[in-house]
Amino acid sequence: MNERRTATRADNSLETPSLSNVDLFQGLPHPCLQAIEESSQVQEFRAGHVLFRTGESGRALFLLERGTVQTFRASGTKKLIVADLKPPAVFGEMGCIGQCTYHCSAQATQLSRIRTISRTCLDALLEQYPIVTRRLLDLVCERFVHVLMDLDATSFHHLIPRLAMLLLEQANGDFIRNVTHKELAQHLRVYRESATAALGELRKAGIIEVERKQIRILDRLRLERAARE
Repeated sequence: MNERRTATRADNSLETPSLSNVDLFQGLPHPCLQAIEESSQVQEFRAGHVLFRTGESGRALFLLERGTVQTFRASGTKKLIVADLKPPAVFGEMGCIGQCTYHCSAQATQLSRIRTISRTCLDALLEQYPIVTRRLLDLVCERFVHVLMDLDATSFHHLIPRLAMLLLEQANGDFIRNVTHKELAQHLRVYRESATAALGELRKAGIIEVERKQIRILDRLRLERAARE
């Protein structure tokens, strides 16, 4: 089976949010939105498919319509997660402005439907509608500030409160499933040994129970208190 396939228009009309609901394109005339839809490609990608890698020349802007995508930077075997994206989310913006180079990699983390808008199409849109240029730059600034705030948290805050907050964010009910110590460490931007030690402290305190690829929250109130400390 091919790793990706083009989705049909019928599928999109039934399940895909309108482009007019995406912040970047809000307020644009209907003929313009229709032109974007007709000139862009919609494809489905399996989990693990890499859309682009750090340092590649920008060729397109991407819109996540269904599924999840993770952006990250890698150094050897270590991985720095930049963002976990959910629909509707625009990504690959750095490949479309400035030096037009992707500054991170992007990978589907589950079966995902993604719209690809070519640089040619986007350049014409930006020239005709300056407000889209401003929104694109706002998106770049917003994500840059987010990364700076994360770096600040990594540098100056204790690990256990950040781990407690991450567990609360990732929890489905009282369970955090299908997550490894390595993946938690990547989110926290620390070594796996540090994440394991912090999990051990929460386990010893009776706040969580750690199993293979699963963590159970035993005392949510104390975990919430730990996240605020």
